[in-house]
Amino acid sequence: MKRLKTVSAALLVLVCSQAKSQQTAFEKPDQPAKCKNIRDGKFLRANYPEGIWYMTIKENVQTEYFNNGKDYIKSTLVFVDDCNYKAIVLEKSDKNDPVQVGDVFNNKIVETQDNVLKVQSKIDNSQFEVIYIKAKK
Repeated sequence: MKRLKTVSAALLVLVCSQAKSQQTAFEKPDQPAKCKNIRDGKFLRANYPEGIWYMTIKENVQTEYFNNGKDYIKSTLVFVDDCNYKAIVLEKSDKNDPVQVGDVFNNKIVETQDNVLKVQSKIDNSQFEVIYIKAKK
């Protein structure tokens, strides 16, 4: 049952992220990647209105907001190094969301350009990429 939930969650994120991420090209990626950009701030996704999804990171706590901020998934971040980190789900508001408290996502920042980050995420045997755009302060 847990595997089915994990696969469902990964598939949902994969479909959404791939449809949008293909529209954000890294023409001149940073060399080396600016991985520390993920450590704090507000993040959006290309072509996603903020009301559908946005994320904040502060003091190693990542909170993803959905439904105009009514629903959320909160995770603690454990950095392995500058470009690799684990997101461990601490709590969530939507009981029907397939992501479960205790799930661990292994993330790697594979590319950056200015305020845009490409993150490869793995959970169990599923892997997907997400493009985050760091909002300017």
